[in-house]
Amino acid sequence: MKKLFLAFLALGVAASASAQKLEWSTVPMDGSRTGVTAPNADNVKEALGTVKGSRYIAPNGRVYRKGSARKVAKLMIDSQEDMAFVKEVVGFAPQAMVKRKPECELSNWSADILKAAVEKEFGRPVDIALTNFGGIRVDMPQGDVLLDDILSMFPFNNYLTYVAIHGRDVRRLFEIIAGKGMEAVSGVEVTIQGRKLVDLKVGGQPVDDDKIYGLATIDYLLNGGDDIFAKNNAEEVLISDKIVYDGIIEHVREIKAQGKFIEAKVDGRVKVLPQ
Repeated sequence: MKKLFLAFLALGVAASASAQKLEWSTVPMDGSRTGVTAPNADNVKEALGTVKGSRYIAPNGRVYRKGSARKVAKLMIDSQEDMAFVKEVVGFAPQAMVKRKPECELSNWSADILKAAVEKEFGRPVDIALTNFGGIRVDMPQGDVLLDDILSMFPFNNYLTYVAIHGRDVRRLFEIIAGKGMEAVSGVEVTIQGRKLVDLKVGGQPVDDDKIYGLATIDYLLNGGDDIFAKNNAEEVLISDKIVYDGIIEHVREIKAQGKFIEAKVDGRVKVLPQ
């Protein structure tokens, strides 16, 4: 993948795990520090360097003998054979898609695919899709997109979920979402001002409080994940055994087979008015 997720762990986890706080950090693998770049199946030595005895020799020739560099490098190098399958090129993105609120190409792409995947999975019409920005972990790279990139983008076991929900509860749900600065959405036009919901349309029409709408989401958001309770007052809830990643990669493989690219646009589905 074009970016490497690093989880920083102290040695002696067994003795101090309760005191550790694990955090995600993103570091570009562009070779600027040690010459290390993201490897493919055929260039492990050139991309990651080599370990010889007590020494780690980085691609730029720098030698490390102390600290954790050698241990980390050995783990990375030794794991490459098992990781070869994730180096498959599954698509091509003409432009990078960077995650940012309140709306971006990546959030629209993710929510649109979620909407289609849930509709296909349950055979029910879906009017709205909602997923959380926090569930999208990395940006879409420009150029060849690896299976590794999609796995890193959607690493959690969040299941495709269908919710039948009244319009009045849709409105309450989006009032909460507006207060959070928005999440990734599809099928709606949302207008917010000062983190307050000003206007909401579904399929281009004002929300009908008494109508039942089909909502595509993930099980994590049903009962308080990210302070969202999509299950509240629902008429029906269906949870698939298919995780979000499965739906996403299915779509990516389909469009590749059709000779299409991975791309999306900001279309104004979220409007933020000046205060």
